Amino acid sequence: MNATARPRPAASILVIEDEPSVSAFVRAALERRGYTVIQASSGIAGLDQLKKGVFAGIISDIRMPGTINGADVHDWIRKNRPDLTSRIILISGDTANSETQSLLASSPTPCLEKPFRVQKLISLVEKTFGKP
Repeated sequence: MNATARPRPAASILVIEDEPSVSAFVRAALERRGYTVIQASSGIAGLDQLKKGVFAGIISDIRMPGTINGADVHDWIRKNRPDLTSRIILISGDTANSETQSLLASSPTPCLEKPFRVQKLISLVEKTFGKP
């Protein structure tokens, strides 16, 4: 594994998820493995965190209510934080949606389909962000 894939000790993983149960599940799984987690409950809150924080990686739901969804967050990261482009994991409960399919087809960003198991999440996080 190369050095750029490993999180810095003080860096956190930003989890952008509007469903409280999914957000709590992801946070608990990551914290048990030693990651530090910052949560945002909307795309707007996620962008606010991205503008001011340093993160080892981003996990974002694709479809969220409000004016900013996960596709918008993904696009903002590509334009404004290219250092994070290879450190994004998307999650979705609606991969059959045409907008979601278009995003996934046009990007190498990995996507976990809800519901997912803890081990699948941890495996993808370690592969994408490195171990804590």
